Amino acid sequence: MSNAQPHKRVIAGKVVTKTGDKSVTILVERRVMHLKYRKIVKRFKRYIVHDENNSVKVGDVIEAIECKPLSKRKAFTLHKVVSVGVEL
Repeated sequence: MSNAQPHKRVIAGKVVTKTGDKSVTILVERRVMHLKYRKIVKRFKRYIVHDENNSVKVGDVIEAIECKPLSKRKAFTLHKVVSVGVEL
């Protein structure tokens, strides 16, 4: 048996709010097939991501990687910034 690290989920989404100190909320969109109508529909979910350096802004697209739970709802940390958005 190998001592390899277990696979950790990587999610990508758009930053919608700066939740608090060292935290951001991202919106992740998935496209799934509707069971009855056989049409592609969008499903959305929000995740709270730990941002140690407070480096991301609202509008950025980021990748987050799964980690041990840091609080009740925060179990992802910032992996990398995919693209920088415009803050309104």
